[in-house]
Amino acid sequence: MSGGAGTDMPPRDPNPKYLEPLLGVGFDLDGTLVLSHHDFGKMRSTAIRIAEQYGVTPGQLSVNEPIHRLLEQARDEIHNSGASDGILYRFEAEFHKAIDAIEMEALPRTVARPGAEPLLQGLSDRGFRLGILTRSSEEFARGALLGTGLGKYFPYLRSRSSSGPSKPSPEALLALLHEMGVPVDRALFVGDHLIDAECAVAARVRFYAVLPDPSEAAGSTQSEARFLAGGAAAVAPDLPHLARQLGVSVSNPATAT
Repeated sequence: MSGGAGTDMPPRDPNPKYLEPLLGVGFDLDGTLVLSHHDFGKMRSTAIRIAEQYGVTPGQLSVNEPIHRLLEQARDEIHNSGASDGILYRFEAEFHKAIDAIEMEALPRTVARPGAEPLLQGLSDRGFRLGILTRSSEEFARGALLGTGLGKYFPYLRSRSSSGPSKPSPEALLALLHEMGVPVDRALFVGDHLIDAECAVAARVRFYAVLPDPSEAAGSTQSEARFLAGGAAAVAPDLPHLARQLGVSVSNPATAT
């Protein structure tokens, strides 16, 4: 469902609808459509350890930062230290190899988020073009889509393994929409993290947020108020509610799977 905004923001439709003619919907993957319960703490601590091995000052990087920010900060410090391009390339290769390996550990326990299948089927039946833009690796993303049975809905996918910029760069979302053949003003992006909102807003693409699944909500800082402040046009508590916002008929949220 959507919610009210502060006094410094324009009023929002309490029951937002698609404004036709909308052509396509891009989705974040992990947390939005699938639940994998990644060990992000292990990823961050491993990323910091590798960065420090390549000369980043101990204590400079925080385990509270998302993985992509850790990479950016480490890359900048290593570059500014005068390290050669070869050292920087080796750092990035080792960084990605380690993060990819930890990420793949979660694949066997990855499941579709409740409501994902009927939502995607409904959008597909209505003729929408669907795509994925994820910070996950190509191997994990395709494995997750295959294992959950959601891969058939997504002929278009861009991951952090894809050439060019990665999310949250707006160029990553624009590249996906270009591949999908969907103009920016006829597109929607859906995600469960403020990084997704940041990406969509910067690309001037309408953004709908879905709150974290209860199984992953512990410790999450994502909230309806923060999403609305971040530029979301609507916020849904779960995928069945999102489906109704998008005009897709699904079963009762209590029984949807």
